Amino acid sequence: MWRVLSPLRTLAAVVACAALTSACGVPPELRDPPGDVVPSPKTEAPATPLPSPSQALPTPSPSKTGFPEETAVSCGGRPTGAQVIAALRRSSGLLPSRANATVRTGDPQCAGTWQYAVVLVPNSDPLIVVTRGQPGSLTVVTAGTEVCSIPVRTEAPAGIRTLACDGTGFV
Repeated sequence: MWRVLSPLRTLAAVVACAALTSACGVPPELRDPPGDVVPSPKTEAPATPLPSPSQALPTPSPSKTGFPEETAVSCGGRPTGAQVIAALRRSSGLLPSRANATVRTGDPQCAGTWQYAVVLVPNSDPLIVVTRGQPGSLTVVTAGTEVCSIPVRTEAPAGIRTLACDGTGFV
C-alpha cells in the first residue's frame, strides 16, 4: 500500500537526500586550487630539445667519389666506360683483349664508390659488370648475365643493388 506524504514531509525527504549526496563534496581533482597555488605539472617524459639555430645539424658524409648511395646516377666520366672495360679485361678473363667492347649507355652508373655497366661485345650476350673503387683502380666485383651475387647484396650501395638485383638493370 502506498501512503501519501504531506508536502512538509516530502520537502524534508528531498532536503535529507540532498544533504546525504553532497556530504562528500567535490572530488579533489575537480576542485579549484586555493589562492595563488599553481597545480603541479603532469609527469611526462622530458621533451627532446630542438637544436638552436646556431647549432648545425649533422650532415651525412659524402662518399669518396661524391655519388649518392641511395640511387645510381651517371658517373659522368668518373670512371669512363673504357676504364670499366680495362678492369674487366685485367681481372676476369671474360673479355679477351682483342674483343671490341663498348659500354651500352656510354657511361657506367655510379652509387657511392661502386659502378654498374652493361658491356656490349659483337656476337655475344651483353655482359653486366659491377666494379668498385676509384676510377684509376677499379676492382671487378662480379660480371656476367646475372650479377646479384652475395657481395653485391650485402656490400653494395642501395643504388647498385637496385640495378643488379631488382631487375631494373637486367639485360
